[in-house]
Amino acid sequence: MKLSEIKTALKELSTIAFQLPNGELVPNHFHVTEVGKVTKHFIDCGGTVRKEEVVNFQLWEENDYDHRLHPEKLVHIIELSEKIIGIEDLEIEVEYQMAATIGKFDLDFDGKNFLLVSKLTNCLAKDKCGIPTEKPKVKIGEWKEKENSCSPNSGCC
Repeated sequence: MKLSEIKTALKELSTIAFQLPNGELVPNHFHVTEVGKVTKHFIDCGGTVRKEEVVNFQLWEENDYDHRLHPEKLVHIIELSEKIIGIEDLEIEVEYQMAATIGKFDLDFDGKNFLLVSKLTNCLAKDKCGIPTEKPKVKIGEWKEKENSCSPNSGCC
């Protein structure tokens, strides 16, 4: 989800809810403690220089049960970050405190809740690392034929 998309969604909502991948909601007394731009400038394992930029939201909860972040307040924070920091219309990444460490999530919206979507690591240079893009496909019948054609002294067993 891009920054422009969350602003549009927030303008249609009366409350904000973030849903974790397991279906649980982030407690409704959360705060968005940071809105920023994160730049990752790196070299992948194939030697290609890459640069990625995302808008980062940090969700935080504490035992402050009397305050709720309203949609118009979050829109204001986003617009302030666009104006002062110069944040562009980038994809959003959300940080949220998990049991022992910070979890990082992509963001989606189902019309009611903002969905924290699990992120996965990946090799960006599979073609240079020798990692096959697909597993070779073997038909079961072919496998059986090869298995049955192996003689004990052929060295294949």
